[in-house]
Amino acid sequence: MSTTGKVAIVTGASQGIGAATVAGLIAQGYRVVATSRTIQPSQNPNVATVAGDIGSHETAERVVATALERFGRIDSLVNNAGIFIAKPYTDYTDEDYARVLSTNLNGFHHITRLVIAQLLKQGNGGHVVQVTTSLVDHANSGVPSVLASLTKGGLNAATKSLAIEFASRGVRVNAVSPGIIKTPMHDPSTHEWLGKQHPVGRMGEMADIVNAILYLDNAPFVTGEILHVDGGQSAGH
Repeated sequence: MSTTGKVAIVTGASQGIGAATVAGLIAQGYRVVATSRTIQPSQNPNVATVAGDIGSHETAERVVATALERFGRIDSLVNNAGIFIAKPYTDYTDEDYARVLSTNLNGFHHITRLVIAQLLKQGNGGHVVQVTTSLVDHANSGVPSVLASLTKGGLNAATKSLAIEFASRGVRVNAVSPGIIKTPMHDPSTHEWLGKQHPVGRMGEMADIVNAILYLDNAPFVTGEILHVDGGQSAGH
């Protein structure tokens, strides 16, 4: 299936997996609208950037409007934006809770609702994919992360519900569930310990997640799938 000219939106796109996803999509011929709080303008004519808090409905509206004004359509949405705060449950503050829910859930809800409405209006299908976490399926006492499980687990459930709701109308919805990925958020001194949290004995690379997103975006018979890219974590230990 040709991807040349397809238009994708990527949230949380200024660094890490989000930035790698933008680069991977561009390499495959996509045009991309990239958004995050701190994203800078791009010199690439196939990339439009929108700075803003994805937890805000106004930001979601600007992202969708930019895609339509700049490229005339939307084909795919990559819900990558997320906040991860690893703390014992009783140490979470109300501010932690509000921040995580704003980005992980509100950020998903506002833009996904707008994008699916546009995909239905265009009438020729499309794809939405969430980046979640394997901690939803494989809790780890060494990484206490209830808010990640609460929000990203909710996205896994929403993925299946939306996939079924819109299957007959050509809109597919999937998720990629990563293990611990080698991104700038992890200090190199922690890599050995983090790698040992996976049965394969190493951390994942950002390219592993990008390749999973690209696969799902071009797999027309796959919907409602939670694709674990986690070095075997979700299978057990």
